[in-house]
Amino acid sequence: MKGILYIVSTPIGNLEDITLRAIRMLKEADYIAAEDTRHSKILLDKYEIKTPQISFHSYSDDRKLAQLIDLLKSGKNIALISDAGTPGISDPAYKLIQTALENDIKIIPIPGPSAFLAALVASGLHMHNFIYYGFLPLKKGRQTLFTSWRNEDRTIIFYESPHRIIKTLEQIHKILGDNWQIVIARELTKIHEEILRGNFAEIISHFKQKPPKGEFVLLLKNIKASCSDTLQ
Repeated sequence: MKGILYIVSTPIGNLEDITLRAIRMLKEADYIAAEDTRHSKILLDKYEIKTPQISFHSYSDDRKLAQLIDLLKSGKNIALISDAGTPGISDPAYKLIQTALENDIKIIPIPGPSAFLAALVASGLHMHNFIYYGFLPLKKGRQTLFTSWRNEDRTIIFYESPHRIIKTLEQIHKILGDNWQIVIARELTKIHEEILRGNFAEIISHFKQKPPKGEFVLLLKNIKASCSDTLQ
């Protein structure tokens, strides 16, 4: 009988943001496949989870993937976790999930935190219709993507690093203009959590005066589209 691959969501910052079910599954699984075993050890130690870990990250080769699939085929249950949040959202979990499905291995999700959803519900922007991009392309296709947002009426969500955030905001502002609401969610659930709301000029000015640090979720909403939504 084949094992089960559990997709276990873990905290995005505050270690208390984990479900009782997630803790139980991490304890009951035969193995934990972790993006960074050193990082995940902090969480596992807090909840006295002794399950052996196997590293699985974006640089893992096909041999590591085959190892995990072989364990599942042999009847072992594996809990898949990322460094933070829900596995498969901007991390290497997708490859393992797809390969498990190709081998008729059962997948069970254990839901929990996700940074972009936490940012969205706190943003004040429209939540009924949004599009999530993960991390944006660094070079090829970047300007084309920003241009495609000119008539976008959905809330746009993506992640960005602190050393690129000012440049990214300036590039988008140059292409899209001023009729946009901007929300920046920084270090969500952590000690220095900060949620900023404003326009491009205000947000860019803020980070030029206060150098950006931490992990960022950016949300954009076309003001004109918001007005037309209200009138409908």
